[in-house]
Amino acid sequence: MTTRWLTPPEQRAWRAYLAASRLLEDAIDRQLQQEGSMPHLFYSVLANLSEAPGRRLRMTDLAETLKITRSRLTYVVTRLERDGLVRRESSGRDRRSSLAVLTDEGTAVLERTAPGHVETVRTTLFDRLTPEQVGQLEEICAGIARGLQGEDGGATAAEDVPWRRRSSPCAD
Repeated sequence: MTTRWLTPPEQRAWRAYLAASRLLEDAIDRQLQQEGSMPHLFYSVLANLSEAPGRRLRMTDLAETLKITRSRLTYVVTRLERDGLVRRESSGRDRRSSLAVLTDEGTAVLERTAPGHVETVRTTLFDRLTPEQVGQLEEICAGIARGLQGEDGGATAAEDVPWRRRSSPCAD
């Protein structure tokens, strides 16, 4: 098999993407650590639970939404539980699954942290783009995500997406 090396424009685009994504994630993490004493992933768990009916989601559904392994989500939820921001409940329908539930304290932390988070996202990303570029960014990222999830007939196996991996046993 012949290696398909990146062309110079592809190499520049790849390196620009890496730099931008790392700097953006760092800026978001710094803001959330300063204002909420939590990393971005923890904030994302709280935000997703706040948008769910009854502020609760099955652990497997939450892992899928966040695009992370179930074992990683179990670790995060355990830490959030320890801080009183989330609690786990058994699912009434399926004894094998459990629900992550946002507590009132978790809601309060999210409400305190969200304005700074949104401002950071706006100033580090969206204020630097034209409305046309925002649409292009959405289209590009959605296309990449579809391909990586095997939704566009690409080479990625549906079983190989993070939330379906079982790297270690965990409650979901």
